Amino acid sequence: MTTPDAQLKQAGLKVTSPRIKILEVMKNPAHQHVSAEEVYKILLEQGEEVGLATVYRVLNQFDDAGIVTRHHFEGGRSVFELSAKSHHDHLVCLTCGRVIEFEDDTIERRQIQVATEHGLKLTNHSLYLYGECKYAATCEHNREDADHHRIEI
Repeated sequence: MTTPDAQLKQAGLKVTSPRIKILEVMKNPAHQHVSAEEVYKILLEQGEEVGLATVYRVLNQFDDAGIVTRHHFEGGRSVFELSAKSHHDHLVCLTCGRVIEFEDDTIERRQIQVATEHGLKLTNHSLYLYGECKYAATCEHNREDADHHRIEI
């Protein structure tokens, strides 16, 4: 695995303490599909002194450099995940905001087929499927302490 220093240098970014700390947060598998505010809260919980404006700026720089991918799910909120992952699609719960990554070869083949049928060579795509947890009242992600994930429409 590439060190944070090397990854920043490879992206053409100067190695700074806030960038390293934010990249380390993003490399944690539990911290995927997080907003800038959530990254800021995580850093505060870790006792790090990085301002919210710095978190926004660094995540934008990471997005521009291809280190993270920004997603705009329903509700107008941007969330980020590491870019180095293999292609996948997303299921998003409109009630609690939970994001589930999935891969489906049948869907991938069908998308290519549809593009070809319309004379398009598919170069990139993203698929977001929106719904609600089947059992919203008992969803473990739909608790009061999960409000920071809740999506308002």
